Amino acid sequence: MKAIGYDTAGPIDGEGRLRAFEAERPAPGPRDLLVRVQGISVNPVDVKLRAARQPGAGPAILGFDAAGTVEAVGPEVTGFAIGDKVFYAGDVTRAGSNAEYQTVDERIVGRKPESLDFTEAAGMPLTSITAWEMLFDSFRIPEGGGQGRSILVIGGAGGVGSILIQLARKLTDLTIIATASRDETADWVRQMGAHHVIDHHGDMAAQLRELDLRPDHVAALTGTERHWPAIVDLIAPRGHVALIDDPKTLDMSIAKPKALTVSWEFMFTRSMFETDDMAAQSHLLNRVAGMLDDGTLRSTVNERAAVLDPETLAQAHRRQESGRVIGKQVLPGL
Repeated sequence: MKAIGYDTAGPIDGEGRLRAFEAERPAPGPRDLLVRVQGISVNPVDVKLRAARQPGAGPAILGFDAAGTVEAVGPEVTGFAIGDKVFYAGDVTRAGSNAEYQTVDERIVGRKPESLDFTEAAGMPLTSITAWEMLFDSFRIPEGGGQGRSILVIGGAGGVGSILIQLARKLTDLTIIATASRDETADWVRQMGAHHVIDHHGDMAAQLRELDLRPDHVAALTGTERHWPAIVDLIAPRGHVALIDDPKTLDMSIAKPKALTVSWEFMFTRSMFETDDMAAQSHLLNRVAGMLDDGTLRSTVNERAAVLDPETLAQAHRRQESGRVIGKQVLPGL
């Protein structure tokens, strides 16, 4: 099969450059689906792994969002059949979706939204899972709950922020404050459903005082190390901070007076460790697909390439590294 990968960890225009190559088509394991990949997306995890993770034998294939058609199933698969159209975020420990075919455990796969083509559908799984797990598993906000409480979404115009705002607006009664630093990103987060918008390049605590708001929950999606003192200042006592980025250090002692809860969200945990509740990701993806089809949620895709080749994929990586992507980037399959 055709694939795109990298041979040495490093910068996209140096050691970590991407190249096309031929790879052996994978065979499905007992609970795997073999999927013909027809759409992919690029996420920060692709950039981070390419820059830091050294491949083993042969080129490493990235790609942790995909949509496609089931071509074969393992002997223990019960939920899918050949010909099913699916979407999923994959498993960070296995070969990714930047290839013609990919194997993926059925427990982390959902049925593709009928209202989206394969390319656009590929933009939704990873961010939807991350946002859903943060909102309902980490913060433990019940659907329909959150009355009288608020959430601050730092980096609201990114992929996770864009769907997190929508889920919070449609499925909870939380007051949603999102951060954005440009007119176009402020407009975007309002379209997603934010009640209020503040600038994360300014004094966030002062801006929230002007709104007479003190968030109970903070979804720290970017720049957590830089924003940490401000987060501790602005959050309500006994509040909860959930983060997805990789700060090198956080002074946890300043969080003690407010008795804050701090947790990480990492959507690959369930697949990496094959947790007992791994299939929750399949269920939530099916729920998201239904909400996209009935118009409750809208696609967050904002950049779409016409072809998938090493150069267009490298350009998508550069855009991720710029930190200026609004919503999601998607590309067709090989």
